[in-house]
Amino acid sequence: MRSYNLFQLKSVEGLCCAVPESSTVPAFIGAGRWTFGGKLGTECRLPLDFDDRAADTAVRFNGFYLFQTVDRRFIA
Repeated sequence: MRSYNLFQLKSVEGLCCAVPESSTVPAFIGAGRWTFGGKLGTECRLPLDFDDRAADTAVRFNGFYLFQTVDRRFIA
């Protein structure tokens, strides 16, 4: 699994954007509505709702992976 930077949307509980560490952060993240939620990777526990296969596909097409989690460890 690759390593990701995790961003959380302030206005929607649990909405997350995972961006590979090796990729550029999308412009919509820098608009002040998102907060940095930490790093995800092989040494970190992933949110329960994180789907690694879906993330790989989304990153291939979009450069990021949007998902919503109910995992309280990852809700800001």
